[in-house]
Amino acid sequence: MKFTPEHESLRRTVAKFVENEINPHVDAWEAAEEFPSHDVFKKLGDLGLLGIKYDTEYGGLGLDFSYSMVMAEELGLVNCGGVPMAIGVHTDMCTPAMNRFGSDHVKRNFLAPAITGDVVGCLGVSEPGGGSDVAAVKTTARKDGSDYVISGTKMWITNGMKADWCCLLANTSDGPVHKNKSLIAVPMDAKGISRQKITKIGMNSSDTAQLFFDEVRVPQANVIGQEGFGFTYQMLQFQEERLWGAASSLKGLDRIIDLTIDYARDRQAFGKSILDNQTVHYRLAELRTEVEALRALTWSAVELYISGKDVTKLASMAKLKCGRLAREVTDSCLQYWGGMGYTFDNPVSRAYRDTRLVSIGGGADEVMLSIICKLEGTLPSTSNKAAKSH
Repeated sequence: MKFTPEHESLRRTVAKFVENEINPHVDAWEAAEEFPSHDVFKKLGDLGLLGIKYDTEYGGLGLDFSYSMVMAEELGLVNCGGVPMAIGVHTDMCTPAMNRFGSDHVKRNFLAPAITGDVVGCLGVSEPGGGSDVAAVKTTARKDGSDYVISGTKMWITNGMKADWCCLLANTSDGPVHKNKSLIAVPMDAKGISRQKITKIGMNSSDTAQLFFDEVRVPQANVIGQEGFGFTYQMLQFQEERLWGAASSLKGLDRIIDLTIDYARDRQAFGKSILDNQTVHYRLAELRTEVEALRALTWSAVELYISGKDVTKLASMAKLKCGRLAREVTDSCLQYWGGMGYTFDNPVSRAYRDTRLVSIGGGADEVMLSIICKLEGTLPSTSNKAAKSH
């Protein structure tokens, strides 16, 4: 990927914002288990950072996807995972389909204020009985006059406690599971919506909710794109989400390795520094190499994506590698910190907790493997399964 002066200018802008507006407050936000998302998003919106890849007609910058990924990579400088994830949900997970397929009505009422940072968005796909299995969602939106009447429950919703609107996936017909779903923009102040906070082992500063929809009425005009295309739209949104996840992890992983090198150099054991042990400095070199390999894979996929290529396989590979490498880096580095690494407020232990989500959210590792195998042609066919069962 060849970066332009405009890419580098954007990097500096995001890095400065992280340094001045986010990192000084991270410890307090982690302790509070929330951050002031409306305040932070408004500041990001004022800088034009919430609509980098979106239509200028609705307040976006109209740049290509690579610029959004530059921002994602720089958000890896944040000293926690929760705040970047909340921003990424708003910019690259609940809004891509709306920008690409939404009507002028939907864009003006939901996308435009999301770009300016006047509202906070969330994505309502996962449910208690269906996370990675998107086709299994049970939430329904039946038609009644000119409205949809929505009933169901959504689970693990980032920004869910504070969101002003939700990009909701619901069944709008009784047809086949891949053709009966629609994405609907749902105002979160609609009558019949209730929220319950979910406490997690990591990503503490990001609020996460279970959402309950009890006969919630919204206009059918709030459907995003064509009715019945929700599953397809969500699969497309997942590609950008997965690339965002990989890009946003890179500088965070580098930072953990850097911190570990510094600590291991200063920490003495048996008459020499921990870093002087060959097994330690070799291992850190290996981990750094793996991060660079992930960086190359991620930016290769981004470059192909902006050229119009299908990057489903590469995005799935990047997502898979990101989740597993994050576990590997944080676990290995925590070990070199010894007892200090096991304390709650240690930067490595925080990363250990936060990054564990990557292998679960946005499609579990096993789903990524299934997608890759399907595209490689290595999944057993239905006929083979039937033959084996006999």
